[in-house]
Amino acid sequence: MSQYLAEEAIEQAAIAWLRELEPYTYQHGSDIKRDLSKAVLEDVFEQFLQRRYPQVPQKVLAELKQEFLYNSGADLHQRNHAFHLKLSKGISKTWKDDLGKQHFGHFYPIAYDDISQNEFLVVNQFTIIGKSKRIPDLIIFVNGLPLVLFEFKNLFNQDATVEAAYNQVQHYTYQIPQLFEYNALTVVSDGQTTLHGMYSSGLEWFAAWKSIDGREVVGNGFALETLIKGLLVPERLLQYVRHYIFHELDKGQLIKKGAKYHQFFGIQYALQQTLQSVKPYGDGRIGVVWHTTRSGKSITMAIYTGILRQLKELKNPTIVVQVDRFDLNRQLFDDFVAAKDLVGDVSIANTTDELRALLSGDSGGVVFSTVQKFNLKDTATGRELEHPVLSNRDNIIVIADECHRTQYGLVQGFANNLRRALPQASFIGFTGTPVDSKDADTVAVFGDIIHTYDIRQATEDKAVVPIYYEPRLAKLHLGNEQLEEEAEEITGGLEENEKNKILWAAMEDAAGSAARVEAIAKDILQHYTTRTKNLEGKAMIVCMSRRNCVKLYNALTALEGCPEVAVIMTTNIAKDPPAWHPHVHSKEEMEGIKARFKDPDDPLKLVIVRDMWLTGFDNPAMHTLYVDKIMSGHNLIQAVNRVATVFRDKPSGLIVDYIGIGDRLRDATKKFTTPDRKKTLASTIEEAFSLSSDMIMLLREQMPKGFSYNSWPAIAEKERFKLISQALNHIVKDDDECKTFMLNEKKLTSLAPIVKSHSAINDIAVDIIFFQHLGAAVRKVKYPNTNIKKKENQIKELLHRSIESEEVIDVFKMAGIESFDISIINDAFLATAREEKSGTDLKLELIRQILNDEIKLRSSKNLVKYRKFKEEVDRIIDQYHKNFFDNLLALQQLINNVAKPLQEEDQRLQKLGLTQEEEAFYEILANHPDAVQDFVLIKELVKKILAEVKKSASQPDWYKKEDTKAQLQLAVKKVLKFKVKAELQEILEEIMEQAEARYKEYDMSVA
Repeated sequence: MSQYLAEEAIEQAAIAWLRELEPYTYQHGSDIKRDLSKAVLEDVFEQFLQRRYPQVPQKVLAELKQEFLYNSGADLHQRNHAFHLKLSKGISKTWKDDLGKQHFGHFYPIAYDDISQNEFLVVNQFTIIGKSKRIPDLIIFVNGLPLVLFEFKNLFNQDATVEAAYNQVQHYTYQIPQLFEYNALTVVSDGQTTLHGMYSSGLEWFAAWKSIDGREVVGNGFALETLIKGLLVPERLLQYVRHYIFHELDKGQLIKKGAKYHQFFGIQYALQQTLQSVKPYGDGRIGVVWHTTRSGKSITMAIYTGILRQLKELKNPTIVVQVDRFDLNRQLFDDFVAAKDLVGDVSIANTTDELRALLSGDSGGVVFSTVQKFNLKDTATGRELEHPVLSNRDNIIVIADECHRTQYGLVQGFANNLRRALPQASFIGFTGTPVDSKDADTVAVFGDIIHTYDIRQATEDKAVVPIYYEPRLAKLHLGNEQLEEEAEEITGGLEENEKNKILWAAMEDAAGSAARVEAIAKDILQHYTTRTKNLEGKAMIVCMSRRNCVKLYNALTALEGCPEVAVIMTTNIAKDPPAWHPHVHSKEEMEGIKARFKDPDDPLKLVIVRDMWLTGFDNPAMHTLYVDKIMSGHNLIQAVNRVATVFRDKPSGLIVDYIGIGDRLRDATKKFTTPDRKKTLASTIEEAFSLSSDMIMLLREQMPKGFSYNSWPAIAEKERFKLISQALNHIVKDDDECKTFMLNEKKLTSLAPIVKSHSAINDIAVDIIFFQHLGAAVRKVKYPNTNIKKKENQIKELLHRSIESEEVIDVFKMAGIESFDISIINDAFLATAREEKSGTDLKLELIRQILNDEIKLRSSKNLVKYRKFKEEVDRIIDQYHKNFFDNLLALQQLINNVAKPLQEEDQRLQKLGLTQEEEAFYEILANHPDAVQDFVLIKELVKKILAEVKKSASQPDWYKKEDTKAQLQLAVKKVLKFKVKAELQEILEEIMEQAEARYKEYDMSVA
């Protein structure tokens, strides 16, 4: 008899867990009498139809049975699609009774509204004869329909993996295709790893089901049990089959998709919150679903929309999908269209008139629109003063994609118009990045977080590939020591925001210096060529400005061996230089370039962008992002996630940093993996509203006597101009008054993003809008644009005189480390996040983490030696923080005192003639020169000690057994007795500590 559990044991465990869930029953396949060529238990299905529809004549039921079980289609995928539509949507049928009266009915093969009317049967070893005779391990039949297939492999057989189970299923699709016509879900498991997916999907799309309740993730639990209790509970299984599976057509091929656990639970909780929050039962704020970018957020939104349309409580709702820029959100629309089985038809409002027509009717549906379509129109009697009400229906739900960035205009603008147009609508937001304090209006408008799926969990679940970070700094050395003083002379007198604009423009210009661009181009080409030798794929390069995009394109394409490259950027032919003409593309041409870049086999390998394609663009074949642009927060995470999409055998995505975004990447990733879910913003909004009112009072006091701007929204442009001129002339007469006004207006403007979602915003909206207009006019008079442009050019010229470009630096190589990948969600990487860190600080922190990880990895093998290394790392960093070293010296100390000695370890071992295991105990004895000095004797003692240690360590959990430890200590003591002259007890304790550290984990090879 085998000493290990067999494949059958896993099968029996699955059966036992399923039988715990009522109303599952069990039967062995051999006990079921049937036609072995059929996969459906036809008599069971027939009994269900009779039980469910007793009023329908037998002849009609027989026809229904035939219609449900016969699936048309040229191939298996088409037949599976045909059946799934009947399974999820049912079929309609008309017939005449014996008196000739016409009858109509809509029928389902499953009683979705009454679990008790269905039969859930678990069957193992179910023989099916097709092109070959096969016996699948386990099948779940619902009303005789084989909806769920399990294929198991032995946990204790090294070759029996989930990959082997998956391959076996693929063979089944050819050998017994009749089973897969009805299959909704396929599960493969080797006992340790359990994955679910669609039978027609590649293994990379199969996933673990990691939660039972959708809130807590099961980490080290038995994955098969979690899937059964988290998904295959009868009620959930039927919900999943009906609403969470769909087929989409891609390039003529049917692709079947099903939700992952985070999508299922995110939608379930969103639906619960929807029914509680929609008006008139709630306040219309449904909440926010935060699912990290590239984890299937678009599909989540589509499935949610499809279910909303079928909820009886909502009475045929209208779903408005609000996006901020349609050209950047085409992917979302395409995903909705692809999920037509669930969503139904989707309309697009291309104009304001189309939008108003679509929303003014009583019929439901799905409407895509940019928020800008909610604009005010010019009419025969003049411009509209406010947006007309389009519908007072309370079953309108607005879904905002990337809701943190689509709420501009809440004071007076598109978002405000939307709420006036649909006063009884309810709102839900979806975002791939978390809500923070700067997004106070997001929570105020949409409500609290409903469900979270962050980048860390998505990476662990393989919903996205891990993203790695590689710093290759292309520095700009400032050779002018008086740079700051000279810059201050030029920008003196300007407001801080104007200074920042000037300096930013100068920085963009400096980053595009010819020498630096050429160095980066050479490095990118070399890096990409090396990377794609073993990993085919595409790459994107992000530059700071459009001008720099073109410069880098010219530098790259001038190099020998450069693949095809395209620049993707907005253009303005009235202002852009004629030399940029090759990069001017029509909408159709841009779509063609996008299609080529997304095709993994197309020769277009690299694209250079500034802003376009950094959001709303998914290219699974892209695996590298070269960054030469300062980004932070939402924008940075959106950008780096471009390389996170799962694709074939792509192991990871890579961010190559040329400008030093490491700090920002850490801060953003840390925030996006550890959200503050308890944060409340209500008090902040109230305080800001009160402060805004105070600022408005101060600004009003500075206006001329008798001055009024209350009619601002209603008056014509020429009258507005006069009103502004009157206030402007009054303000600029006095410099002190002018400065006070600009300071208070600036404070009011900074508060506007926080208060714009306040319920009383319309009470102060006119004040905010007027003073912002007046503020812009005051600044224009005080700081003319020509003067600012002149100062900008002066700063650019100063920087050009002050900078010296340096070669691209590989930070890890500089530390003497040949190759190292550090994931952006690695705890060590995130732990280094701190404010105000220089480029060299970043290198220092990175290298410290790398060395500490390496020491931690090795320490169990030799506690004495690696403690010393750890102490040395801590000493150097401590002295650096106390300013004993500058950062460059500390960096060099780490390299010389720790990194290099670690690299020389193997040479030292060889010189000593010791194995790695022996060296640890050698270090202990050699560390006590008063006890023993003879090198030959030490080697002899070490070999005997190691033999005794390994003898004890051959027992599982030996270190927990006091008698075993005592026996080992006695044996070692006998070896050392009379051989060492002093410190025997201390040496004994160190040997026991090392033995436990090195051999704590039971190793069968030791036995």
